[in-house]
Amino acid sequence: MITTTTPVLQGKDIVTYHGIVSGEAIMGANVVRDFLAGITDIIGGRSGAYESKLAEGREIAIKEMEARARALGANAVIGVDLDFETLRDGMMMCVATGTAVTYK
Repeated sequence: MITTTTPVLQGKDIVTYHGIVSGEAIMGANVVRDFLAGITDIIGGRSGAYESKLAEGREIAIKEMEARARALGANAVIGVDLDFETLRDGMMMCVATGTAVTYK
């Protein structure tokens, strides 16, 4: 399945638009990760623990979105948008949204 942020598939003809599909992932952080991230905030640098959690959430959301597109008979998702939010304490959410299409 082709998944792209662009609104078209270069060199491909879109024959059917199936509609909007989305995938969601809500990830919980833990006390140790929060503590280590707090230290990183104080001394500076990147928080590998949170970065890997964000990457995991993004992968789950995209896979779920693609599965929903397949269920509609699509073979691509165009115009993909990723949105990251923080929920209550220690919870992160990633939402992937796009348009399911069939191309030839």
